[in-house]
Amino acid sequence: MPRFRAHDLHVETKPDLTPVSEADRAVEHEVRERLATDRSGDAVLGEEMGETGSGAARRWIIDPIDGTKSYVRGVPAWATLLALEVDGEMVVGVVSAPALGRRWWAARGQGAFADGDRIRVSEVHALEDAHVCAPNEREFEPRGLDAGWREVARQCWRPVGFADFWGHMLVAEGAVDAMIEPVLALWDVAALRPIVEEAGGRVSDLSGTGWADEAACVTTNGLLHDQILSILNDRASS
Repeated sequence: MPRFRAHDLHVETKPDLTPVSEADRAVEHEVRERLATDRSGDAVLGEEMGETGSGAARRWIIDPIDGTKSYVRGVPAWATLLALEVDGEMVVGVVSAPALGRRWWAARGQGAFADGDRIRVSEVHALEDAHVCAPNEREFEPRGLDAGWREVARQCWRPVGFADFWGHMLVAEGAVDAMIEPVLALWDVAALRPIVEEAGGRVSDLSGTGWADEAACVTTNGLLHDQILSILNDRASS
């Protein structure tokens, strides 16, 4: 937070043309230092510093700032994402958005929470009544999903433009009914899955049976999931 909106914030461009700030690296370093002290036998995978301790049964997955593009422009929709994976299953997720004053978390079998209050997905079951989030249509084009997104937007009650973690957390809270992103890395989605699923929702790639790294991600209240997947898959182009 002290570097948020700082006039002298140092920002670089990574090889994939996405920005990384000094704060991204500092947050990941701090989390790794804490884990090295408290959970020294666990593996750690982070967006900025790669993986250490591979092969351990327990692995922490870190996205130090999800929404760096927002962070560097002074937009408060960014968060630190932390997930714990045990034997290949995401069992804990924490999403902390200090500029929004919000934190979400979940553990398998223990429910999902936002600032201490239990949260639950919506009960909207018809796409024409659904509030659906997604980033700009332009981001869907390289993946051949722009036609599918346009059809979802045409059929739903209200399409709105959000990117990164926030749309997924709004699904978990029941404020919106679906969030669609054309591609996510493991650290983008690992913390989100336990929270959404413990709130009663679904998170998957276009197969509907799981999620693959660097794949599209569809998060819904569960009731709309198959319908949205059908539209996206039917209109996908190679």
